[in-house]
Amino acid sequence: MNETLDYKSICSSCIGEELTEEECRILAGAMGVMRLSNGELLVSEGQDDDTLFLLIDGKLSVSNFVAGKDVHVYTMTPGECAGTRAFVDRTPRKATLRAVGETTVYTLEPDVFETLHENQPRIVYKVMRALFRITHSNLMRMNQQSQELINYVSKVGGRY
Repeated sequence: MNETLDYKSICSSCIGEELTEEECRILAGAMGVMRLSNGELLVSEGQDDDTLFLLIDGKLSVSNFVAGKDVHVYTMTPGECAGTRAFVDRTPRKATLRAVGETTVYTLEPDVFETLHENQPRIVYKVMRALFRITHSNLMRMNQQSQELINYVSKVGGRY
């Protein structure tokens, strides 16, 4: 890595919530950085890439390819993380990520992260716990949206 990353950005992110400043500094040493221009593609749905992305500055548009169209699903804001499933499972991407404005993303490769296991097992544990929490939160949000859709279709549980 050629560039020194701002470890404080990691501390204030969803990954760094439980990490100490020193642990964030160590994690920053294992991460890379990407700077994207407006509209630039970070990763495509179906791409075989298992990098974990931490949005530091700007926004990322999350979209899926549905019925021949790229459909916007969510807009990520600084401190959020993308690619948790691909990072853990090493499976192809389930969404496309594209920069909205000038965007800075920190990257973490699974193989590099695993090298921390020998000397920094607490960091690995805390990051994996954060990834679980992120995934669980996403699942709960999706379940709630699914239930709202069922209520809408069934015309129960609210004013529709």
